[in-house]
Amino acid sequence: MDLITCTEQKHAEAILEIFNDAILNSTALYDYKVRSIESMGPWFTAKDKGNFPVIGLEDQQGKLLGFASYGTFRAWPAYKYSVEHSIYIHPQHRGQGLGKILLNALIAEAKQRQVHTLVGGIDASNIASIALHTQAGFLEAGLIKQAAYKFDRWLDLAFYQLILTTPDRPIAQ
Repeated sequence: MDLITCTEQKHAEAILEIFNDAILNSTALYDYKVRSIESMGPWFTAKDKGNFPVIGLEDQQGKLLGFASYGTFRAWPAYKYSVEHSIYIHPQHRGQGLGKILLNALIAEAKQRQVHTLVGGIDASNIASIALHTQAGFLEAGLIKQAAYKFDRWLDLAFYQLILTTPDRPIAQ
């Protein structure tokens, strides 16, 4: 397996496949309708514009097994050192420790990019993701009960947070 930087040209279709599986078959993504390939251009543009990483794991044949990224936590300037991250694994490769590899890579990237706080919004019933995050040092930061409605039931959204020692010299501008 290789950690790589995902690009629109090479990985948009594979990322879209993983996103759409999460939409249709899980509560990992609070969305109802599958996304189109046209949605990937703006998604990658937003990542580039925000200087946000898209880290992937490929097998020896170049197949994308999963990816991780982060983006704006809140759109106001004072939140500039906080990001909300996500990790998605291809359904055929879950339970193999790939999430841990991607999360550790994302944390390292966040430190390098001078992020202070990583926030994960996790469906409260997603025990595997919660365990992954707590093992990496994330602490529960709050629970929003009945935050979403999907699959004919209310979903609770748990927030987990990791505070980093970066940035080296934060500025209020």
